[in-house]
Amino acid sequence: MQRLAVLQEDVQYWTGLRQEIHDTQEFFALGDADLFAELERTTDKLEDEVAQAEFRLLLAGPYDRGDAILAIHAGAGGTDSQDWAAMLLRMFLRWAERRKFKADILDSMEGEEAGIKSVTVGVRGQYGYGYLRSERGVHRLVRLSPFDAAHRRHTSFVLVEVWPDLGEDAPLEIDPDDLQIDTYRASSAGGQHMQKNETAVRITHLPTGIVSSCQNERSQTQNREVAMRVLKARLMQLEEEKRRQQLDELKGEHVDAGWGNQIRSYVLHPYQMVKDHRTDHETGNIQAVLDGDLDAFMEAYLRYTMSDYQD
Repeated sequence: MQRLAVLQEDVQYWTGLRQEIHDTQEFFALGDADLFAELERTTDKLEDEVAQAEFRLLLAGPYDRGDAILAIHAGAGGTDSQDWAAMLLRMFLRWAERRKFKADILDSMEGEEAGIKSVTVGVRGQYGYGYLRSERGVHRLVRLSPFDAAHRRHTSFVLVEVWPDLGEDAPLEIDPDDLQIDTYRASSAGGQHMQKNETAVRITHLPTGIVSSCQNERSQTQNREVAMRVLKARLMQLEEEKRRQQLDELKGEHVDAGWGNQIRSYVLHPYQMVKDHRTDHETGNIQAVLDGDLDAFMEAYLRYTMSDYQD
């Protein structure tokens, strides 16, 4: 029924757009000069709607319409990297707020001095995964370090992972014998305010070594459900990546996704610029980007992937 509702919505959207265009053409055919000013405004409106419709075609992947799970991991760079991870978390939360998406922190590990070592966020909203999949990869920051007494320039790296959140509908069966489930006491930042009950849950998938954890829900049962949801999403993504690598190797296009292959650079010194290395889209307004203005980068990536697919 959910699938049917989605298809009906798509049909109504495209049928309505086609009818608007048809009606406008009929009014134009009347040749009434008094209608030309109104027709010009209507045509401009239709051009915008067609552009939006074209963009919706870029979000046509099997999971693009649904929710997403976003994970951020500090990499090389010590405290600077952990602070950069916290900056990226703020950026994505601001972006979600702009789009009126709901974002919930599912699990997090604070840094020793500042920032975060890792965080997992559930993002709920239409086309949440479709937009956020453009952010998967290594994000690089160049700035004068606020944690360096000599105030030298530092380069920090953070890995961003994105998976489709299929909830209970994930078409994946996991053998219970392949899971190691541990419980522990959840804590707030810095390990303070330890709970007396072991409500936090950590699930390890033994065949792959993938670990999923959740400590932000109220009960152990809720944390276990969320951790299992994240684990399923990661396992599905792993299978998808294996299939993609096999195809790329057959086509001779396989590229190792290592730390050196950053997708985007954010430069605060000696100049200010954000540049996506896949699409060459860039802007000098780095503060706007850090405040969540990411749509232009996401759209450029979606158009890039579509043109690459067509080629």
